[in-house]
Amino acid sequence: MAVGSELRLRRLTVDEALPKLDHYLNGAFLAGLTSVRIVHGKGTGTLRQAVGEELAKHPLVKSFRPGDYGEGGAGVTIVELANH
Repeated sequence: MAVGSELRLRRLTVDEALPKLDHYLNGAFLAGLTSVRIVHGKGTGTLRQAVGEELAKHPLVKSFRPGDYGEGGAGVTIVELANH
């Protein structure tokens, strides 16, 4: 299965989203992607916060930042993956 450069987590609970995020990051790293986009939506910010906390401690994540204008803004997190 090919891994795309975007993971959509909108409308999922934190408990549903975090395992998907971990699985996706592992697949993206193995596929050789250097940057990915996590779509969590704006909502209450709970999912965005949980995603950020998970990214901060994930061993394959080099850095991450909120999406800029035109990238999805606060509803998106842009992740730079660690080098192979």
